[in-house]
Amino acid sequence: MRFLSRRLVMPNDLNYANSLFGGRALEWIDEEAAIWAICQLETNCLVTKHIGEISFESPALQGDIVEFGLETKAVGRTSITVSCLVRNKATKKTICFADDVVFVKVDPETRQPTAHGKTLEGLKAQTDDEVRRLNLNLDE
Repeated sequence: MRFLSRRLVMPNDLNYANSLFGGRALEWIDEEAAIWAICQLETNCLVTKHIGEISFESPALQGDIVEFGLETKAVGRTSITVSCLVRNKATKKTICFADDVVFVKVDPETRQPTAHGKTLEGLKAQTDDEVRRLNLNLDE
């Protein structure tokens, strides 16, 4: 899983218990997973089709920095399935995990599903190449 994005928990992100509001976390997950899928498939003509199981494990508080770990689980003819782990940057404690976030490539005019031409193996190689070009450590 690659942790490539971070957010600061601000006062307007909190619920009545002064911890990160679950709805805000879900909004962030949808956005971060969409960005991951857009970069993987090299198209921004994607729609969220499904978000599977979501489990909340620990709270995030005002001032915490949360980071988003993403990985591609599966690739279909028109779809990509992503997992997203949200964790506290300082403690590494899991805040929440969203499994099976599915995006579908659509035709920009008809809005109908359309093939993206990618494979899971090809995306793994593409990601490894991008990481090497950025001189990042593959073992993180």
